Amino acid sequence: MNQSRFAAVRARLEAYDPGPGWRLWLYEFLLFGFKQAWACLFGGLMLALLLGTFLFYPEDAPLYRYDFLTLAALAIQVGMLALRLETWSEARVILIFHVVGTVMELFKTAAGSWVYPEPALLRIGDVPLFSGFMYAAVGSYIARVWRIFDFRYTNYPPRWATWLLAAAIYINFFAHHWLPDIRLALFAVTIVLFWRTRVHFRNWRAHRWMPLLLGFLLVALFIWGAENIGTFARAWTYPEQEDGWRMVSLAKLGSWFLLMLISFVLVALVSPVREPD
Repeated sequence: MNQSRFAAVRARLEAYDPGPGWRLWLYEFLLFGFKQAWACLFGGLMLALLLGTFLFYPEDAPLYRYDFLTLAALAIQVGMLALRLETWSEARVILIFHVVGTVMELFKTAAGSWVYPEPALLRIGDVPLFSGFMYAAVGSYIARVWRIFDFRYTNYPPRWATWLLAAAIYINFFAHHWLPDIRLALFAVTIVLFWRTRVHFRNWRAHRWMPLLLGFLLVALFIWGAENIGTFARAWTYPEQEDGWRMVSLAKLGSWFLLMLISFVLVALVSPVREPD
């Protein structure tokens, strides 16, 4: 059965009736936070690992910190599957993101966009293998939140158009090193395609909605915040951070917006794009 243990927990939480008024408001608020935390489980554990090893990992440990991060991330993945905290379909999405992210990492590190300043044995080129799990965390979140909140959509654009947009975004991440950067055009196409799209999500019993573009922006902001934690923990660094940590430029928010859109389209390949009942 391709269901996580959270399915039964969610059913009980959504069946509970706290009563009207402020009790209902408070219950929905807490339930929303709990569901979001569950959707972020993989990414949250990865961030905790990055920060914890930065603060406490022994310098004289026989295992490089990056290699420890790789093995720990793999152990988390295996543990979540073994304990049915994650479904096999979600694990397949994570694998796809691991491959997509690692390919991008290999190119971007070779181009000098960012570096991994510490040594590692478990790596491909200059890219430690734990980096793929950070991309996978984004895919994991989108796949889980899609299911946990029972996403439905109105005015969803043609699927083929979203696939072409995602492909163009991914190609531009590489091609802009030689050709003109077309990200402004990609932002414009994204707005045109999704301007009328609403995502309907069910927190307690009734579906509510928000503009999907707003949802994209909120997720990108969250990833940008997580990236600041990752660079603070020296998991990787940008050229401007070589002399000391500073906040990641807000310009990276646009990059994460586009990368998150690729993630969303990939998840849509394995998750149903349904209309509200």
